[in-house]
Amino acid sequence: MELNLGPPCDGNVNTLAAVTFAQLVPVAASQLEAARSQMAFTLGFHIVLASLGVAFPAVMLIANYRGLRHADADALLLARRWSNVVAVTFAVGAVTGTVLSFEFGLLWPAFTGRFGAVFGLLFAIEGIFFFLEAIFVAIYIFGWKRLRPWAHFWSGVPIVVTGIGGAFSVVAVNSWMNQPQGFSPATGDVTKVEPLKVIFNPAVPYEVPHMVLAAYLMTGFVVASVYAVGMLRGRRDRYHRLGLLIPLTLACVATPIQFAVGDSAARAIAKDQPVKFAATECVQHTSAHVTEYLGGVCTSSGVKAGIGIPGMDSFLVGFSTDTEITGLDSVPPGDRPPANTMLHWAFDAMVGICTLLMGLGLWLAVAWWRKRDIPASPWFLRAAAASGVASVVALECGWIVTEVGRQPWIVYGVMRTKDAVTQASGIWVTFAAVLLLYAALAVALALTLRAMARRWRAAEGLDSDVPYGPQAPEPR
Repeated sequence: MELNLGPPCDGNVNTLAAVTFAQLVPVAASQLEAARSQMAFTLGFHIVLASLGVAFPAVMLIANYRGLRHADADALLLARRWSNVVAVTFAVGAVTGTVLSFEFGLLWPAFTGRFGAVFGLLFAIEGIFFFLEAIFVAIYIFGWKRLRPWAHFWSGVPIVVTGIGGAFSVVAVNSWMNQPQGFSPATGDVTKVEPLKVIFNPAVPYEVPHMVLAAYLMTGFVVASVYAVGMLRGRRDRYHRLGLLIPLTLACVATPIQFAVGDSAARAIAKDQPVKFAATECVQHTSAHVTEYLGGVCTSSGVKAGIGIPGMDSFLVGFSTDTEITGLDSVPPGDRPPANTMLHWAFDAMVGICTLLMGLGLWLAVAWWRKRDIPASPWFLRAAAASGVASVVALECGWIVTEVGRQPWIVYGVMRTKDAVTQASGIWVTFAAVLLLYAALAVALALTLRAMARRWRAAEGLDSDVPYGPQAPEPR
């Protein structure tokens, strides 16, 4: 593409002004690509904060319970400080979640216009859970110095319940988009909705627990990684050990359960969304005895440069190498998901990281069984420190498989994504604005959490942050 900017020194300001933002992006970039890019970025950013909102309150309450039950001042101090982090991440997550809710209508007006009456109830329920969670977060934080210890603890339980309830509502919408039911007619405007069929669609039994467990897994490893880094820097006191053990134990318990749920989800997808499964596993032709490939590049003639395990793909789906796997050739090219290699790598990365994290949990379990202590090797702390980033990568890869694998449909088999996108111009401009907004939010969040950590380190040895429970002994 050639842009005629005029003579370089002709002084014509109007010529430069004529070069609009739209001219600076590739001509081939469509509204669909812009809308997809913006939605992918905002969802990928928000899902981390949403996961913290779902699971971090549980980590906080475990520390609070231990502090009260065992008169543990360090656990109470952790709970108090973690409650401040919960509040900060909840506030930032509320901003990014609000942006997402507007994007549904602004970027995909045909989707919300046609199916708003179908999934609107679930978003309404999610809104109720959100406001209840906000209320109890406030009660819990301000209750540290105003409520009796156990009354204060129980005021935090609704935060955990409403977080899971909100996650259920949102993921149920995504589940419905993958396996739509409970509305009629199938074409044209929706005139009848069956709410229970929408809410409890066939994908809910595996998508909801998969996401909730992912939230607990990611949150546990992320929080533990912070204290692992602190211990690697020489902070080997009981406070940091407890800050490592509580979230790490929760995450290590959740990981094998998540692996089992994910395994059942993959088999369900192979049955209910066979084209998505075929794209993820790069299965070009319907056949049995399908080879499972680790890595590699998906091509029309098969996987190149991958590590193949003959018959394993068929065995994983049906527990027999004779199991037939539906291939991409079962549908026309226009009905196949794009970016098969990216899908394949995302799936492999998600499963691979989960496997490594199970190994970390086994390492911890063996050491605790033998010595009632964490492994003495610094490599364990290095692995725990890396687990935070690894779990975030696994979370993002899971959503890539879910969302990209459903393409070209926004509602599987009913409405194509290209038919749902807005016809308004300027989406690349809004995407740029969102990038700037989220960059500012990320910087503000990082600076806030860093300032809180510095203040807490400066207050080490003081018990001013512990409003009730055991106090540190006075020096003699």
